[in-house]
Amino acid sequence: MKILFYDAAAYDVESFEKELNHFPDIEIIYHEVDISPKTVSLAQGCDAICAFVNSDLSAPVLEKLAEINIKLVLLRCAGFNNIDLEKANELGITVLRVPGYSPEAVAELAITLALAVNRHVHKSYIKVRENNFSLVGLTGVNFHGKTAGIIGTGKIGAAMCRICRGFGMRVIAYDMYPNKELEFVEYMSLADVLKQSDLISLHCPLTDETYHMINKDTIAQMKDDVILVNTSRGALVDSEELIQGIRQGKFFGVGLDVYEEEGDNVFENREDELLQHSITARLLSFPNVIITSHQGFLTREALAAISRTTLQNAVDYENRTIHEANQVK
Repeated sequence: MKILFYDAAAYDVESFEKELNHFPDIEIIYHEVDISPKTVSLAQGCDAICAFVNSDLSAPVLEKLAEINIKLVLLRCAGFNNIDLEKANELGITVLRVPGYSPEAVAELAITLALAVNRHVHKSYIKVRENNFSLVGLTGVNFHGKTAGIIGTGKIGAAMCRICRGFGMRVIAYDMYPNKELEFVEYMSLADVLKQSDLISLHCPLTDETYHMINKDTIAQMKDDVILVNTSRGALVDSEELIQGIRQGKFFGVGLDVYEEEGDNVFENREDELLQHSITARLLSFPNVIITSHQGFLTREALAAISRTTLQNAVDYENRTIHEANQVK
């Protein structure tokens, strides 16, 4: 099978090349350019394409893929809200993803963001580099004894629950389907989680029901001086209303690995450009906000797991032994 990889970064090439030794019947062509109606033609003569979480897999792109007889789309990620599934099904295109690779990788970044914004590590780092050793403005709070509210307790949320418990925090959670393995977690309504939590961490898929679940109404229900972390999907949070809450002093800190409008920025080097999107620029202007570039998955262990599962998905497709959990319908 010949697979064309779109938006392939150096770390993709490195991790997949290591795993290819175990998949001798697969050939990979790597391209840095992402998929679009104009770049679909690069996949001419291939059996499948591999895309990432922000790749454009809209109806027009899928139609062009079908025209060159591409019947398999491999997603080297868990999220799939960037693909028009109705059109894919209509065209007979199979979509396979990596439903779980390293939940600890994402959860560890979530707690890293929470700790960094709490203890003002981003500000302290810059001050000390400029020989300013003053402690003014760097006061944080203890997490020990505080309440962590985890919204979504799938594999990543469960890992976050365990981390917070290790910090000596009381862990409460909201999930429509409580995780029975988390005996130490108190499940309650979303409203109660928002009201009681000192730290709120989002670990939900993006659906019609969860779109903008963090908005002016839910923000109003939160404690004052709450810390909010989002490492899941940017559109879980209404950015304009988050900004309003930050300006009103609601948050002690906000840590975002994902955010609305990230599409043109994430994974790209734009250091010599002016950011035209006002929401992103405004978020970056607040001293109690830390933004990272959608790097929750970026550990060696997670990349290895993503590579193995993606390549195995390709083999399973050919052998007609697809794992149901890996197929997006």
